[in-house]
Amino acid sequence: MKSFLSVLPTLVARAKKRLGRGIGSGKGSKSGRGTTRHQKARSTIPLHFEGGQGRLVKKFPLLRGKGRNYARKGYKYVIYSNQLNVFDDGVVVNIEALYKANLLEADVKSPIIKLIKKGDITKKLSVALPVTQSVKAMIEKAGGTVTV
Repeated sequence: MKSFLSVLPTLVARAKKRLGRGIGSGKGSKSGRGTTRHQKARSTIPLHFEGGQGRLVKKFPLLRGKGRNYARKGYKYVIYSNQLNVFDDGVVVNIEALYKANLLEADVKSPIIKLIKKGDITKKLSVALPVTQSVKAMIEKAGGTVTV
């Protein structure tokens, strides 16, 4: 049970903090804002920062040349020929069709795809992807077409 004194209304409004009124006030200088400069002022420490240790980037040799150091896009996927049997006859097999059949993960953008021979193709398909020569012959033997 609460005591009588704890439920009484407060009659005195507390004075607001007077910030930035000199060091002697106790709330001068940085005015209650904590550390406002240097590394602690940043929202996060950069990923390349290693805490005074020699930087990892400096330990590797520089890569020379113009066309060699670009960021490579997309993941490389190998689709086997027997995986194409999930499609119906007469379907155009392209990247969108592979996404719909869950042969490619939905979050991967601009994948690099090639069809490789493994097993047989029993369906008549129209394939619009890069294929090996043996897969091309197998698709044409089943009555399908290959366009790249």
